[in-house]
Amino acid sequence: MLFAHDTECALLAAAALVNTGGVGGEGLADVAALDAFFAAHSYTGRHEHTENELRAVRALRPRLRRIWHADIDEIVSIVNGLLREHRALPQLITHDDEPYHLHAVPRDAPLATRIAVETAMAIADVVRGGELRRLRICDLPDCDNVLVDLSKNRSRRFCDAGCGNRAAVSAYRARKAAART
Repeated sequence: MLFAHDTECALLAAAALVNTGGVGGEGLADVAALDAFFAAHSYTGRHEHTENELRAVRALRPRLRRIWHADIDEIVSIVNGLLREHRALPQLITHDDEPYHLHAVPRDAPLATRIAVETAMAIADVVRGGELRRLRICDLPDCDNVLVDLSKNRSRRFCDAGCGNRAAVSAYRARKAAART
């Protein structure tokens, strides 16, 4: 494991959230989609199941997407801004049979606040570890999805939307076409 478990979970959830607003269309189309996102990324605590909550979570995406495109100084500014804005106060917490991990806002804080702060804390770990190169944009030319490369050899190039498979098929077809000429 490269980072603490809660850091890896927050990074993967942040990338997934950012990718719900990519060129593939609206991935958080309704409250039911937010419910599915909440469950898929094992969020706990307050979840209102409302349109207001959905709008607040969607509103985070541009700010979080910026992290994948920014230099270190801008990333630090975004992280510090999120932590300051949400009055983060890191504390060690255990719940739901999970080992101790950091929470920086109460479990009853709004979902968008918890996502923002958990992402900021995780990105802070990435910055402190000198691992910003693990935050990448998908290598497929028509894809703008982001990804977190947690592989040992830092070799992940494609997002989870099937882009690696599409790239392999395209390369295979190009080789076949070249062999025919």
